[in-house]
Amino acid sequence: MSQYFKEDGTVIPVTVVEIQPNVVVQVKTFDKDGYEAMQIGYGMRNKQTKAIKNHAKGLGSFANFKEFEGLKNGEKEAVVGGKFDASLFEAGEVVRVTGISKGKGFAGAVKRHGFHGMPASHGHKAVMRHVGSIGQRFPQHTLKGLRMAGRMGAVKTTTRGLKIVNIDLEKNTIAIKGAIPGNNGGTVIINSAK
Repeated sequence: MSQYFKEDGTVIPVTVVEIQPNVVVQVKTFDKDGYEAMQIGYGMRNKQTKAIKNHAKGLGSFANFKEFEGLKNGEKEAVVGGKFDASLFEAGEVVRVTGISKGKGFAGAVKRHGFHGMPASHGHKAVMRHVGSIGQRFPQHTLKGLRMAGRMGAVKTTTRGLKIVNIDLEKNTIAIKGAIPGNNGGTVIINSAK
């Protein structure tokens, strides 16, 4: 995260996102594949298997591939070898950002789900942060989906209503107002809210 200063001196908290070269590796059609999609290759990797080299067809040595199903109007002209960069977006545009949230490890029910815990007095000893009753007479086993202690974070998360403050085409970066999901260096998907 960083700060962006307006001309009148107003400070805006922003997250600077670097747009790596996104190259169209494959365009799937309804006639051939049964659905419409576009596969993007991004990131750089030195060592690659022959299968991935053949799949990329000399477009580059990509570390990751991502498929976007259901082509929109602007993507109908997507051809293999086409590139997407920061010029797709405009300053002031509202976007939604999807990424994997930060993993927080094993957490109790108070931290993970916001449980209030037990009273601190009147005979309660070491149960302040406990879950409480989780069962019933029937069906005599713990039901799936009960809010209990467990791993917290590291799930797919989308933040909506974020505004693009500034675009730097030379550095291929976008400054988005506010925080986005994920840790530093993580991969995110930026979609226009239109």
